[in-house]
Amino acid sequence: MAYSLRRCCCSPSRDVFRRGVNYLISHDASVRQYAAAASPGIQSSENVFDRKIKRLQKNRAALADDVAVYDYVKDHVARNVVERLRDVTRTFPMALDLGCGRGHIAKHIGKGLVETLVQCDLSDGVLAQSAVPGNGIVSHRLVADEEFVPFKENTFDLVISSLSLHWVNDLPSALRQIRRILKDDGLFIGCMMGGDSLYQLRSALQVAETELKGGFVSHVSPFAGISDVSSLLSGSGLAITTVDPDEVTVHFPGIREAMRDLKGMGESNAAAARPSTPLSRGLLEKAEQVYRDMYGEQHEKHGTVLPLTFDVIHLIGWKPSTSQPKPARRGSGSKEILTGEKS
Repeated sequence: MAYSLRRCCCSPSRDVFRRGVNYLISHDASVRQYAAAASPGIQSSENVFDRKIKRLQKNRAALADDVAVYDYVKDHVARNVVERLRDVTRTFPMALDLGCGRGHIAKHIGKGLVETLVQCDLSDGVLAQSAVPGNGIVSHRLVADEEFVPFKENTFDLVISSLSLHWVNDLPSALRQIRRILKDDGLFIGCMMGGDSLYQLRSALQVAETELKGGFVSHVSPFAGISDVSSLLSGSGLAITTVDPDEVTVHFPGIREAMRDLKGMGESNAAAARPSTPLSRGLLEKAEQVYRDMYGEQHEKHGTVLPLTFDVIHLIGWKPSTSQPKPARRGSGSKEILTGEKS
C-alpha cells in the first residue's frame, strides 16, 4: 500500500494523507549487496555506515526547537507497525523497541499488546525525548547500539524495530542477535528503509553533478533491496518469516525543504564514503531544476511540488519453538486432489 503526505507548508497539522502512486525505479548504486554476508561465517570487514556520525546526526536533530515537526514519517510508519502487531492475538509480557528514536512505537502501542517496554537507541539525545507509553505499560530506557544488542539470551517475548536497522553495518549479525534475545516462540516485527528510498533525490543529485562535473559521488546512503532482506531474515534462524513492501511519498515545495526534513529526522547521509564537503549552491540549484523536470507534479494550490519516496520493507519472524505448527510430511495427505480433467 502506498501513502502520500504533503509537506508544502511548515505546519505539521496541515499534512494531508491520501493513497498515492507507486514509484518503483531501480537504481543499482542505491542498493546494498548482501550476497557474501548471507552465508554464515562470511562477513565484510568494511563498514558501509559511520555509526559515530549517525549518532551525532540524531543528537543534533534532537537539539532542534522544532524537532517534533519532523516526526511525521516515523510516526506514520510506527503506527502501521503497531497495526500489524495487533493482528497477533496475544499479549507480550516483555518487549524491546530496538532503535526507538523519539518513541514512535510507544506513542501507539497499548496495554493489550505489551506489559513492559524497553526502549533502546544509539542516540542518547533522542532517547531522552522518547515518548512514554501510556495505559499502565512499564517502560525503561537504555542507550544501546543495534549492532551490539546488550541483552541475555531468551530475554524478550517481542522485539520491535521501526526504521532503524537500515543504518546497521552488519544486518545479518543484528538479525541473529534479535533471534538470540527472543524467547522460544517470541516475535520479531519491524521495518526498515528499502533500496528505492529517496530515489528521486538520489537521481536528481547524480544527474546534476554529472552535468556540472562529468561524474558524481553518492550523496544519499545506500539501502538494502527487498530480496536481500528476505534472504537475510530467513537465514537468521527465525521461522515463519514474512517480508513485504510499503511506500510513503512526501511532497515538498523544493529540494532544500526535502533535505531539511531528512536532516530533522536524523536521516541524512551517513555512508562511510560520503563526500567530506557540503553540497555547493550551484549543485543544489542544478539538482532542483533536474528534480522538477524529472519528477515534478502539479498541485492546484502549491504549484509544482517534488515527491520524495520512502520505500519501507516490513519484516516479521518468529523464534522457532516446538509449539509452532509444522508442515505436513510429504505424501501424508489422505484426500485426492481433483484436477477437473475428464477421464
